[in-house]
Amino acid sequence: MASAPILRWESERDPEFAQWVTHFAGSERIRSCMQCGLCSASCPLAPYMDYTPRRLMHMAREGFKKDVLSSLTIWLCTSCYACMVECPRAIRASEIMYALKRRAIQEGAYPRGFAIPVLAQEFTRMVRRTGRVTEIRLVLRVFLRTSRWRLLRMWRLGLRLLRTGRFRLRAESVERRKEIAALLDAVEAGRKELAA
Repeated sequence: MASAPILRWESERDPEFAQWVTHFAGSERIRSCMQCGLCSASCPLAPYMDYTPRRLMHMAREGFKKDVLSSLTIWLCTSCYACMVECPRAIRASEIMYALKRRAIQEGAYPRGFAIPVLAQEFTRMVRRTGRVTEIRLVLRVFLRTSRWRLLRMWRLGLRLLRTGRFRLRAESVERRKEIAALLDAVEAGRKELAA
């Protein structure tokens, strides 16, 4: 459900953030947005977002960093690309959402107790360390960081899964993990270079 309009002041803008939003790969066309609303109309999750995609794109390009990075909208985006298909200006809104997610994680600005950013962090950490994901360890780490009580309520399910061999507690890994970590480092360095 979209929130009511909130009055914003020029002093709340972050010019550096507005500059960043218009200069990373995939965001070049955000300034050409004419606010037609087709992105919001085509988004299947827009009714559940705190800001519609149209409103978020406008807030991002104008530099309202705090509101944008702490919003639920960027985390509810499933990257279905419906907004990009419908956009008459060919703005890559899904790509912008990915970049906003990364920035929110880097700055620790995501909503607390929300599992999706924690899942992204733990997934990346696990791949960097072992070269692959051990699903049960990933789920456990996410629950421990976001909802410990819910994890405790699921102990029966966990026991059944252990008995039937559906998951292992032992971490799995691959050979040449250092090469995977180096690849991830190179991707991150390239992303930072493009953003500069």
